Amino acid sequence: MKYADAGVNLAVANDAKQRIRHLASRTFTPAVLGGIGGFSALFALDIKKWKDPVLVSSADGVGTKLKIAMAMGVHSTVGGDLVNHCINDILVQGAEPLFFLDYLAMGKLDATVVEQLVDGMSRSCRKAGCALIGGETAEMPGFYQPGEYDLAGFIVGVVEREKVLTGKAVKPGDTLLALPSTGLHTNGYSLARKLVFEIAKQRPDTYVAEVGNKIGAELLRPHLCYAPVLKTILARGWVSALAHITGGGLPGNLPRVLPSGVKAIIDLDAWPVPPIFKYLAKLGEIETDELLQSFNMGVGMVVVVPSAHVKEVEADLKRRREKFYRIGRIERGDTGKARLVYSGALNL
Repeated sequence: MKYADAGVNLAVANDAKQRIRHLASRTFTPAVLGGIGGFSALFALDIKKWKDPVLVSSADGVGTKLKIAMAMGVHSTVGGDLVNHCINDILVQGAEPLFFLDYLAMGKLDATVVEQLVDGMSRSCRKAGCALIGGETAEMPGFYQPGEYDLAGFIVGVVEREKVLTGKAVKPGDTLLALPSTGLHTNGYSLARKLVFEIAKQRPDTYVAEVGNKIGAELLRPHLCYAPVLKTILARGWVSALAHITGGGLPGNLPRVLPSGVKAIIDLDAWPVPPIFKYLAKLGEIETDELLQSFNMGVGMVVVVPSAHVKEVEADLKRRREKFYRIGRIERGDTGKARLVYSGALNL
């Protein structure tokens, strides 16, 4: 017998590795030593550029959004989603990305799908100045169904110790600004898929008037990267904290960057809710609290801004033609864990 008789095709694997090598090499910075294909990757941190550098790391996956990509046969967008999600997760500590690694596992290796996924990762890495430095591509017959795969990523960034965002700087009087999402980003897809494909019995290519798009395409809208938008604002020290609104929504993420003894007052009617969330809310007759915990509801990143810098931050965002919304403020709360208090109602 040969390895191929067990479902592992080394020739296809080698083809995929060649495609990965080409795409990844386009993201390399001068700090990358060597190339793709070794047992590990080397990255030389420019210590002359940093006074007291702190490395910041994060790992994440795309989740069941991959099911939509598989059904649509569109894979490059979820590759970009993975990178952007990881960049945003270290951005909230004030870090800029250095390098990224991916893990891709398939039941039967498909070099074309691999190329699409890595192309999406490569494009997002290049936009962020982040090197796609390596990873792992595994063929696992019998573990994944034909046509299925899983995708995860690991990122390392750097920030000056004195500029690390911990949330300790958040104080009563700070303003909460929201940067909008394009849709679900990479969270809430288990519920969304159940509502759309099981309850409403839609097909991915079905046009849904309520969202103004084919439902599959709408659910594949990209997860935005907020690093370019916030780069200058962070460099000038105009931010108290950042919260990436991912799984758990606003109530599951904003309190993570707030110190004890404060509360965040959120005006639920301060931003427009994208049509996809209104459609999902209607399908499932979902209550507000459940919506806020399951989805980002149109808020991709919350920027906590000291009162002294609100005008400067808003002016910078306007200059970049970036949409943003004042969605609330920080007030003094009870001693103990920070909490959210809502006012108004979602624009459903």
